[in-house]
Order: sequence, then C-alpha cells, then structure tokens
Amino acid sequence: MRGAVDVVLGTEEQELEPSERRPIAAFFDLDKTLLLVNSGKLWFQRERAEGRLPLHHAIEAGMWLQLYKLGLMNGRTALSRAVHSLKGELEEDLRERTRRFFEDEIATAFAPGTDTALSAHRQAGHQLVLLTSASLYLSQLVREQLKLDDILCMEFEVEAGRLTGEIQQLCFGDAKVGVAERWAEAHSVDLKDCFFYSDSITDLPMLDRVGRPVAVHPDARLAKLARHRSWPILDWSQPVRAPASTLGREATAHV
Repeated sequence: MRGAVDVVLGTEEQELEPSERRPIAAFFDLDKTLLLVNSGKLWFQRERAEGRLPLHHAIEAGMWLQLYKLGLMNGRTALSRAVHSLKGELEEDLRERTRRFFEDEIATAFAPGTDTALSAHRQAGHQLVLLTSASLYLSQLVREQLKLDDILCMEFEVEAGRLTGEIQQLCFGDAKVGVAERWAEAHSVDLKDCFFYSDSITDLPMLDRVGRPVAVHPDARLAKLARHRSWPILDWSQPVRAPASTLGREATAHV
C-alpha cells in the first residue's frame, strides 16, 4: 500500500491559479478509513456494557457487523432496526452520551496518516467532507476535531426533542450517492472532479460515482477490485513524514 500523500493531486491542477480551478471536494468515509476502528462496533459494545442494549439486540448487531464485513448487509433494514431501538429517547441524552463515547474511545483512534492527507487537500483548496453512515452526533464531533468543511451522515427524525425511531437521512450504500449528489449540486461541484476515500466494498456505488476513487485500508473485496481497476490503495495506519505539499506523480492519471 502507498503512503497517505502518494496519491492526492495531479500536477495539472497544481499549476492552475486558484481562480481557474474548478471547485473540488474530497469525501472521506469514517470507520476504518479516517479511523482505525469501527465506531459502530465500539458503540454497540459500550451500550451493552452500560446496560442499554439487550442481549438479543447485541447478538443481532454482531450479525449485522459480520454481514457488513462481507458486503452482504442490507444497510437500510439493519440501520432502520438499530435506530428504531432509540425510539422515545431524548435527543440531548443521546448527544451527550455520544460526546462521552467520542472522548473515551474515538478521539484518539484516528489513523496516523489522516492529518497529512487532510492537510494536502486543504492546501489545494479542496472542500473536506465527511461522508459516513455514522450518526449526526458523532459526525459533528469528528468535524470539530478534524476541522472539516462539512458532514454528510445519517440523521435521525426528532419530534419535540425525542427520537421517533425513524431515519430522516440514510447515508449508506446507494443512499450515500444521493446525499453526495444533492450536496454537490448545492455547492456547484462536479463529482467527477472529486475524491472519495473508503475502506469498504459497501461504498462501491460512491467510489464509482466520483472521478477519483481511493481505497484506504480496503477490505479483501475492495482491495481486489481496486487492483483490478488500478485505483490507488493507501495505508494511513502509520505516521506519514512527507510534507503536506508532496504530490504524487501517479496522481496525474486521476486528474
């Protein structure tokens, strides 16, 4: 696998004046991409340990995670059932619980190469956008820590301060593409100019939609596909010492 900044920008783009450049976004998946861990798995484990997740729900969640790893999970069904279990909970309670979870288990779990990759895109004037199936509450904390420009994520329906148990915005699989397309249209961005970094074959619809797909710590199926299609495969699990201005020679193929 290549380093975090081996494939970031094309030299043609670097030579353009800022006023001549098309607006470009770099979209980032969260779990096992920006993070070295699966935040969903850690969340379920914490909920179970603190007595908020019944055993049968924990077993079901474990099954979903295994199917997810195999790229066989029906995202809409699984996520809908997980969110339904939150019905009636105060939104503020979930937000505060998520904050504690973030501080205890997520804030120090970002891949060491993440900062270098983000800095390279930031220096190039790209918008940095989190695109994840994680909740709005967790995504907001990630945005704050990494200083991202925007977040696109799963949002829960809330009425009178309580969760209804329904999903307001699904952001998984094909639905991720729809969310990103609406954002791109609102920001005058062509997704064919954009990057998307992900570890999972479940993100194939979005990887196919952008012009610059990148596999980061890919699962077996995505790794095989990335090699077949000559997509960059990156490893952010170790610190990257190269300066953020470093541009990959091979990136010109993705301009």
